[in-house]
Amino acid sequence: MSCLLHAASVAVFSRYLRQLDGMLAKAAQHAATRPDGEAALLAARLAPDMFPLRQQISTATGFTLRACAPLAGCEVPPMPPSDADFAALRARVAFALDWLAALPADAIEAGAVRPVTTVAGQATHTLSGADFLLQYALPNFFFHLGMVYAILRAQGVAIGKPDFDGFHAYAPGFRFS
Repeated sequence: MSCLLHAASVAVFSRYLRQLDGMLAKAAQHAATRPDGEAALLAARLAPDMFPLRQQISTATGFTLRACAPLAGCEVPPMPPSDADFAALRARVAFALDWLAALPADAIEAGAVRPVTTVAGQATHTLSGADFLLQYALPNFFFHLGMVYAILRAQGVAIGKPDFDGFHAYAPGFRFS
């Protein structure tokens, strides 16, 4: 499994954290043009019983640490404490990127068979490191990242699929029929 878990964890999380940071930069610019400002955008949610944007961002970012720390056999580091505004949330993304970059690939690979116990809502699960990453952590990260994207789109932030994945490109003004 040479570098498979590292590629599936650190490399994937790092790429999409950079995409998240780009979306947050655009969201901050958008919020500056709104009469209700950043606070209202950060409090936006898709449904009344879902996390607001602020928490979706924090949860997505935190999942990268919660996924990689047990694989590497270390404690989850504490995030910078504030999520009060886009600058603070972007600082959390930068912190996670720096922390992930410092993780040795061999430490991640060693976690493939290590049991990882996690709490999902009110359920507790124990999985191998590989199953934890591939079946639980990555899907949860992308769920919350997708919610960030959806809330930003619903709030009128000018982002699209290229901002989410960094691969797609469309001509200016392109619209799906």
